[in-house]
Amino acid sequence: MAQQVLTQFTDHEMSWARADRILSESNSLQSKFIALQILEKLIQTKWKILDEDPRNGIKNFTLNLIVELASSEESLRQNKVFLSKLNLILVQILKQDWPQKWPDFIPDIVATSRTNLALCENNMAILKLLSEEVFDFSAEQMTQAKAKALKTQMCGEFSSIYSLCSEILQKAVQPSLILATLETLLRFLSWIPFGYIFEMDLINNLCTRFLQPPVTRNVTIKCLTEIGSLDCGNEYREQLVNLFTLTVAGLREILGDLGNVGEEWDEYDDDQQEFVQNVAIFLTSFLGSHLRLVEASASRETVIQAHQYVLRISQVDERELFKVCLEYWNLLVHGLYDDSRASSFGGSGGLLNLGSGGANGASMSADLRRQMYSGILTGVRYVMISRMARPEEVLIVENDEGEIVREFIKETDTITLYKAQRECLIYLTHLDSKDMENIMVEKLNRQMDGSEWSWSNLNKLCWAIGSISGSMSEDQERRVLVIIIKDLLSLCELKRGKDNKAVVASNIMYVVGQYPRFLKAHWKFLKTVANKLFEFMHELHEGVRDMACDTFVTIAIRCRRHFIAHQPGEAAPFVDEIIANADSITSDLMPQQVNRFCEAVGYLISAQLNTQTQAQLISGLMKPYNDVWNSLVQKVGENINVLEDLAVVKQLGNVLRVNVSACGAVGKGFISQIGNIYIDMLGLYKAVSEIISSCVARDGAVATKYANVRAMRTIKKEALMLVDTYVKHCEGEVAAVNENMVPPLLEAVLADYAQNVPPARDAEVLKTVNTITSTLGGLMTDKIPVVFDSVFESTINMINQDFTDYPEHRLAIYQLLQTINQKCFSALLNLPPQQFRFMVMSIMWGFKHTQRDVADVALTITQDMVNNFNMCDRSISDAFFKAYFIELLNEIIVVLADNEHKSSFKPQYTVLSRMVRLVDSNQITAPLFDASQPENANMNNALFVRQSIANLLATAFANLTQRQIEVFVEGLFNFNDELEKFRNHVRDFLIQTKEFAGDNADLYLDETEREIEQKKQKEKEQALAVPGMVKPSEMEEDE
Repeated sequence: MAQQVLTQFTDHEMSWARADRILSESNSLQSKFIALQILEKLIQTKWKILDEDPRNGIKNFTLNLIVELASSEESLRQNKVFLSKLNLILVQILKQDWPQKWPDFIPDIVATSRTNLALCENNMAILKLLSEEVFDFSAEQMTQAKAKALKTQMCGEFSSIYSLCSEILQKAVQPSLILATLETLLRFLSWIPFGYIFEMDLINNLCTRFLQPPVTRNVTIKCLTEIGSLDCGNEYREQLVNLFTLTVAGLREILGDLGNVGEEWDEYDDDQQEFVQNVAIFLTSFLGSHLRLVEASASRETVIQAHQYVLRISQVDERELFKVCLEYWNLLVHGLYDDSRASSFGGSGGLLNLGSGGANGASMSADLRRQMYSGILTGVRYVMISRMARPEEVLIVENDEGEIVREFIKETDTITLYKAQRECLIYLTHLDSKDMENIMVEKLNRQMDGSEWSWSNLNKLCWAIGSISGSMSEDQERRVLVIIIKDLLSLCELKRGKDNKAVVASNIMYVVGQYPRFLKAHWKFLKTVANKLFEFMHELHEGVRDMACDTFVTIAIRCRRHFIAHQPGEAAPFVDEIIANADSITSDLMPQQVNRFCEAVGYLISAQLNTQTQAQLISGLMKPYNDVWNSLVQKVGENINVLEDLAVVKQLGNVLRVNVSACGAVGKGFISQIGNIYIDMLGLYKAVSEIISSCVARDGAVATKYANVRAMRTIKKEALMLVDTYVKHCEGEVAAVNENMVPPLLEAVLADYAQNVPPARDAEVLKTVNTITSTLGGLMTDKIPVVFDSVFESTINMINQDFTDYPEHRLAIYQLLQTINQKCFSALLNLPPQQFRFMVMSIMWGFKHTQRDVADVALTITQDMVNNFNMCDRSISDAFFKAYFIELLNEIIVVLADNEHKSSFKPQYTVLSRMVRLVDSNQITAPLFDASQPENANMNNALFVRQSIANLLATAFANLTQRQIEVFVEGLFNFNDELEKFRNHVRDFLIQTKEFAGDNADLYLDETEREIEQKKQKEKEQALAVPGMVKPSEMEEDE
């Protein structure tokens, strides 16, 4: 009840009028914070529509309260949290009123700071907040014009702020005030004019006065980091070198050589640990930006000392700290590698970095740089190997209890870290492959003699060995691998115990799986490895069996032709032997492991180009499963009650899974096997469907939870998956698929889907029909009406009760509709009017999903449909636009303005732009308004759409003026042919409405995603240029 009353009060439109009394008279801190929240909401959403008197009243009240609470040291400390919130309220007012309605704010705050030390300290906090709001967070909370105006104003008035800060730093002795000033200065450094930083004595003061004292050293090193990261061109090179030299000298006095930081880390207090972390950030950031400059202009000793610090910090067992160092090591070794490549082609390493060269001439040559860093790089190699993260291919892990177990959840962070370390190791190998070889062989020898034996040490070493595949010459790779694999096989024989064997076996499998080039070149070794994998498939440890199957798949994909070729000295291709012995090889495997084995053999069979021989191999692989299938299907045909036996149903499901796995690997050649079971499979589909339906009719929806019903649904799903998998691979066979596979399939599945209760409907039906439609294209047009009748309305009625139930069906039905719209649009024109309207209404309902993928697909369907109708015969397009254009437009604007749908901003503004463009360019000829009405005598489509949008927005946003809405609508028509300007215009309007106060990152999602995609593409291109950088499993086959 109390919460209800509180909610009613805070939601009341005049609750802000009571905020001053609550703040002045209440003794409850919680009540005061509620009052501040009310004020904050008012300022963000309704400030512009308040009269001037209440605005001035709120502003003066806030100012006076801040002065009162911050007037003494004691009060400042007691009310620290409350003051922080009050300061934020003041800054929110400033964002609205400064500078136009509060031009004297900066002079006033500077003047009051000189009257009272405690007030000065709080004023620093206000200036810090203002800087953050204007320069750090403005992109997502203000229009572009407003943000630009505030930035210009702040830069223009900065001289008085800087004078105040300098005066405090020169004269103040109170630590808290100095700290507050340095923290405020830290926020200023990213945007203030460079002259304040480099032409005054700021850098010297920071390095000589504030870096040493413990109380200020952390914020000081952050300030130096910020200065070092500035893009200040060539003008201030000397000052940057001076900053670097002074800072490293200061660090030497504070830290010494950091020789034991790895061992002593846990003994450091929080401030010491934070300082080491900040030092790492400073060094990696500065060296990453200005390495060539300091190489040319600072002393070699200083540069090496800085790298020694980064190397020592890299040894600390703290993942986030290590990632900071790793990022720099990658930058360094990448640069050295580029230099060496450039010099090997007769160029100069320095030419690649003209903008970063020394002040007095060219940079060091590639050879001199490699020689300078050789000792550092050897240390980095040791660190990378000792800290190596686990690759995703490794399934055996050590848990918290020290037991070796099967990993079931992959750690995304670990995979990302492994990729970064792998990149670093590959560059390190290219820079000195002999040093890398020596280190790895030395560390393996210590595993063999037991001096460094541990699961962790062996794992990390083998993960590192596997990660550098392709980065050595073939001769060196062969020499190293023969040593390593022989030692690992010996280690496997030497070690006793299930867990020890599991660890060594997993490492053998990981290493061999990473070197297909070596295996391809050495058939006998490849055969030995394959036989060892078959041996591991009988190990007691489940994770070892899993990994053996996965590694067999990896090798099969990369080396498939070697298995089907008739090798010298062999009686027959090795694939024949594998298929002949498949029963014994898989005798200890679980069903899912058998699937992986059959998938691997399927990849081998896919390399056989002779159709007849390939069919024989498929027949041999599938014979045991076909025998089981035929036997069980015969029993079912004789007595349908056999399907009441759960074991029988599971066996049938497992056989279908094997078919799915093998089909995905073999490809379209698998049709010879599908032909053997297809009719029986569809018959079984119908049979289990009838049993499921009778169970549901008898016991209701709860029947779908029964074990036997779930097992029977697995049969249905796997049957659909088999068709789906084959159709995806049926290049050149679409006519045969359309004629022979599709009709009996649709007959079996569509009516069953429509008649079943919602919990018994399988989303795989929608996915399979989608795949068939996408592959067959226009050949499916005549079948779309029956598809619509069976699945569309029944699915929409399943999911339109809420936005969360049946998520698979929800996405699948919209994806199917999208495919039909793209591939079989003419079929939609033949839908009955009632069914067509239901479809359009369903698409508009799809906009409203907060599940981004569903909303995005629905919006994409709309754009495709609008474009398709625009290209239709004019009578058809006119009828569609007249019936649905305004309704679609309104719904798009509604979700565009809804805070819950920001993640779909890109498709929203894209569709809106297209629709406005159609109207603006007069491509829609039919009147979108009622032309029979007298008031519409002078109306046209463009004017009508403008009025419709304006009326809708005026209703939705009472806080906007008529002029703001008019400017927005005008912009929609002015920018609809320039998508980037259109996007920025819409985004500014949404921020302006204040409905989007808070996190608006999703409004920038398309730029973020585009930047990520461009970065990925650039990284891919760079990786392809470096031998070994692309993992063997990710490379296109060269055979």
